[in-house]
Amino acid sequence: MSKINLMLGNCLDHMQSMPDGSVDLTLTSPPYNIGKAYEKRSSMQAYMELMTPIISECCRVTRDGGSIFFQLGNHVDKGAIMPLDMIMWPLFSAHGMTMRNRIVWTFGHGLHCKNRFSGRYEVILWMTKGDNYTFNLDDVRVPSKYPMKRHYKGPKTGQLSGNPLGKNPSDVWDIPNVKHNHPEKTEHPCQFPEALADRCVMAASNAGDTVLDPFMGSGTTGVAAKNLGRSFIGIEMDETYFNIAKNRIELA
Repeated sequence: MSKINLMLGNCLDHMQSMPDGSVDLTLTSPPYNIGKAYEKRSSMQAYMELMTPIISECCRVTRDGGSIFFQLGNHVDKGAIMPLDMIMWPLFSAHGMTMRNRIVWTFGHGLHCKNRFSGRYEVILWMTKGDNYTFNLDDVRVPSKYPMKRHYKGPKTGQLSGNPLGKNPSDVWDIPNVKHNHPEKTEHPCQFPEALADRCVMAASNAGDTVLDPFMGSGTTGVAAKNLGRSFIGIEMDETYFNIAKNRIELA
């Protein structure tokens, strides 16, 4: 039976008390150091000093064959952007993690910029510990563009040319983000959609596995984990968001 364990407080403190290799999948989105309500903007050096031990703990608690999905945007300073995935990747690599995909999550709504193109995508780093990792492709296939297309020549003439279960969704995911009138919207200003969390959880974990979100926010990862029969560990330092997440996961 799946279990839910929600913890209020600093994620580093809580993770340091967790055993090695106790998590099958981590799915999270850390602060971007851009001064949102839940973070204090600091220098990039101070920000990386904060993130480095957290990433280290994420890698430590991941079991052999487990995965980390780390969703990141851009740090923006006076109109200049710094892609956070580019500076985070070496931290994972230093712990022997292997990048399987750099997933681009694109959405139709976002900032309306005047001095550069409007940014309407974010990146998810999919890292695995070892080569024998879980990947349930059939669980996340999407409808084929031409589902009844058949081979027209050769030994497979007349047979379906694509997988009848659908196609691989690729590493570019077009999923609407959670803004204003979105039915999933809560008070959290940077909430990612359940459709994104569902795909990650289904692809890289199995029923009964343990999913961790050290920056739980509004609880979207926990909702996906509970709906899909996974155990969940969620950590959130803001009490308001913690209570929102707790209520959403209880209702799932």
